[in-house]
Amino acid sequence: MNKLIIDAAGENIFFMLINNTDIYNITHTNSKTNYEKLVVLINDFLNSNKINIKDISTIYVNRGPGSFAGIRNSLSLVKAFHLAVKIDYYCFSFKDFKDIDEIKYENVPILCDKFKIKKNLVNPIYIS
Repeated sequence: MNKLIIDAAGENIFFMLINNTDIYNITHTNSKTNYEKLVVLINDFLNSNKINIKDISTIYVNRGPGSFAGIRNSLSLVKAFHLAVKIDYYCFSFKDFKDIDEIKYENVPILCDKFKIKKNLVNPIYIS
């Protein structure tokens, strides 16, 4: 069971891949060019770790608060993966995890379960 975490809401675009035994991650500059090729960046990241998009069981995407363009592009991409490959997704915000002092990306799947984040629900939080 492979899980992919996508966060394009902040200063960097961040991907984390969690499989049964290993965790991989990478960051990219948060720029218009990288937003336009977000699917290419994800594909390259998965290929570098010998994973196909069809091997992903769940995607967790940060819905903000943060960059409008980053949130919009990452949510659109995740919804496309859901439609094309039937990958379930969770849209989380770090604000959802109340009373947790230090949140690590690798704990996001567990925290989504703990705080009962709804599957396949999009409710973005943009910073104006």
